[in-house]
Amino acid sequence: MKDPSILSAFQDRAAPPRRGRRDSTLVFDACQPGVVLRAILFVGTVLAVGAMYGSAGVVHWLQRLALWAVGALPATLLWLALGCSLKHSLGRLGRRAHYPAGVVLGVLSGLAACALLRVTGAVADPPWLACAATGLLLSMLLVAGLLLRARSRTPAATAALLAELQARIRPHFLFNTLNSAIALVREEPAKAEALLEDLAELFRHALMAPAASVTLGEEIALAERYLAIEEVRFGRRLRVQWSLDPRAEDVRLPPLLLQPLVENAVKHGVEPSDEGADIRISSECQGTTVVIQVVNTVPAGQGPAGHGVALDNVRRRLGLLHDMRGSFQAGMRHGVFRVRIEVPM
Repeated sequence: MKDPSILSAFQDRAAPPRRGRRDSTLVFDACQPGVVLRAILFVGTVLAVGAMYGSAGVVHWLQRLALWAVGALPATLLWLALGCSLKHSLGRLGRRAHYPAGVVLGVLSGLAACALLRVTGAVADPPWLACAATGLLLSMLLVAGLLLRARSRTPAATAALLAELQARIRPHFLFNTLNSAIALVREEPAKAEALLEDLAELFRHALMAPAASVTLGEEIALAERYLAIEEVRFGRRLRVQWSLDPRAEDVRLPPLLLQPLVENAVKHGVEPSDEGADIRISSECQGTTVVIQVVNTVPAGQGPAGHGVALDNVRRRLGLLHDMRGSFQAGMRHGVFRVRIEVPM
């Protein structure tokens, strides 16, 4: 199904646009460790290049760089801290106000850098105007980077959600599920009803308005619905083992993240083999990190390599939500395909 009109029609009904509503995108979401690290590296690089002009040698360059860093790096951290603490308030101002707000914070941070240089005695008479102008220019570049990051989140998540939906409601999956329900109607009507309920719940989650994140518990419930549908088709060939840590149920994940991984395990492990396959889904709290694994045997062999669309979507959405704090690994070893995800508590 390459036509996305089904999804757009349901989403338009579920979440109609509100007139007069301001864009509340969290552009100044500078609380993420990855954002902080990139901002510091960016400012440090600018300082290093700027210090090269007028330097008599390497030693003189290092001295100038160290002097500038005394004021610039704390000022950068101040800008990030203000942006982090005021991100919701600044987000409600609307997209047009993001640059002015960031520039004002940048000028204040630049002046704070000059004040720090004067207090520490590094510079007796700091160039206040130059500090303010530098803060203004650097803050404009930082805001531009944050705007690009914010804009990439929603479209990428929506596109990934649409791709997963199209894969999930592909014709043969729906055809097989409905055929299974028809076969059960007369002999086991209660089981047929449960099968259709699982299918309806799967579609309800897929067609609901996309959210920024959901809990692991919600993702597990959705995966259970999907496996219940496939169990009718494959019977004993589908062997599932759950090992779940109750403490991990509230961890946040991108929506529709676990189900595609489980679907991959069924498609590449169970479906090609007459013997079926074993699937193990686990979660475990390790300190401040939650480890989620989807492991499946591949009795029929690895077979032709897929396009990796589902894995790429999961990896990309995980990076959008958790940035550098999230980790995604997938690979085949000794006839077992393993997907390992690490997310912060």
